This record gives sequence, structure tokens and C-alpha cells, in this order.
Amino acid sequence: MLSINQDKRLWFIELIAWWEGRIASSHLIRQFGISRTQAQNDITYYQSLLPNNLQYHASHKGFLPQQGFVQAYISGDVVEYLNWISHQDAITDVSTALPYTTLALPKRQVSADIIRVLVSAIRQQRRVEVDYVSVTNPDRQGRIIVPHHFVSTGLRWHLRAFCEKSQQYRDFVLSRFRGVPDLLNKTTISAKQDTGWHTQLALTFTPDPRLSPAQQDVIAHDYQMQHGQLTLQTRACLAQYLLQEMQVNIRDINISPEAQQLVLSNIDTVKPWLFEEKS
Repeated sequence: MLSINQDKRLWFIELIAWWEGRIASSHLIRQFGISRTQAQNDITYYQSLLPNNLQYHASHKGFLPQQGFVQAYISGDVVEYLNWISHQDAITDVSTALPYTTLALPKRQVSADIIRVLVSAIRQQRRVEVDYVSVTNPDRQGRIIVPHHFVSTGLRWHLRAFCEKSQQYRDFVLSRFRGVPDLLNKTTISAKQDTGWHTQLALTFTPDPRLSPAQQDVIAHDYQMQHGQLTLQTRACLAQYLLQEMQVNIRDINISPEAQQLVLSNIDTVKPWLFEEKS
């Protein structure tokens, strides 16, 4: 029977090989602090279990996933990989875990071929040619972007990137990329020039004033408000997502106070950064 730690390492081997397109001993050494010999033994053991999944390529100094790759340890859902890189889904000791359950949220279909190219582009600061669709433009549109961060907005994942077509930094929904992106040349464009990314914005929430004083006290206690206010810091370009996550609608005044619960008190400061206010 495998130990919990070895099972974690086999999961990690499969996760990185599938989503990044290459696994090497150095990945395991950095992640788990093990020796090179142990890392090599883990990869060899993984290969003995699933001999058709990985093949060593000297030119890449690592093992690459093969055409008939079988997912035995990972789910195949890109969120699993993205949660790992954001440390939101830390591997814990299951012997001390308490019972819990989570909502069964819909999966967003994202190809590993797409993620591998985007990961390489971010790490190497390179341009990418992609096909993208949206609700307003459902037909494929080719564009060249320079990605710099993956962003979790709660229900789905986005890619923050500079778009050469619009000459702006924008957010792209991962599940809306089509085909396989082409990795292009290096560029001087990076996150450093993204004003919305580097601008810190404070959003101040208060209980909806239409609630009774007793109801407002409940909300204030829920959010551990200080002097009746909750202030959250975020990157300016993510303010819209934070409002959505807090379920605060600043435009529909007909929402009942029991449903709304919170209001944004510094709306004039935040409004210029919201999508609808941008050209």
C-alpha cells in the first residue's frame, strides 16, 4: 500500500506532466523537499504503474506526456491545477481532516494544450496568438495577447493579459479560448505596465440601510465589521469580481434588502474601475 506522501507525489507528477507538458525530478525536489534519488524513484514508480503515460526526452530534460495519456490520479479539470498554483487547494494530511462537503459546481472545459502554452508564455514573457469567443462575439476572433496572471473570480478562472487588438489589459475567460494557441516571440510588455493590476483599491461595505437596526447588527456581526463598516482591499481591475462575489449590485435598486444585505458606500471611488464604466 502506498504511503500518503508517496500518493501525493504521484498525483503531483501527473498534475504537472498533464497541465504543463513536462515533469522532471527538479519539480518534485522543489515541491516536497526530497532528494534527487527519491524524486527519480517516484517518477520511475509512476512509469511502472502507467507505462504509456510518460516518455523521457533528453532535449527537454524531462518526461513528456504521451498521446494515450491516462489520468489515474488527477480529475482532468483545469481548476484542480489552477487551485494548486494558487495554493487554494493545499494537499493536507487526510488523517486529521474533518468531514465536509462542497457544492457541485459546473466544470469549465479547458484543454491542456491551451494551458501548457499559456503557462509557458507567462513564465517566459512571450506573446501568444489565440482564438477567443465571447457572448458579444460568439464567432472565433484571432488576437495576440501577452498573459501575466491567472485569476480566480470565485466561480470561474480568467487570464489577465495585454491584448494587442484593443491595446488594453483585459481579462479572458479560460474556457472561451479555442484551438491551440501559438507561442510567439518574447516581449517587453509585462504586468509592470498594467495600471489596473498594480492599483490597490479599497471597497467599503455597510449593511443595507433599508434593513432594521437588528438586521443590520446581524450583518455587521457576520462580517466582523468595525464601526459598521467592512473594508476590503483588492487590485483595481478585480473590483467588479469582488462586488459579484459579495453579491452587491450597485445598479438594480429594486433588489430586496434581505437579498442584497450589503451596499457599497464608496461607490464614486470604485465606479471608474468597473467594466460597464470602461470604454
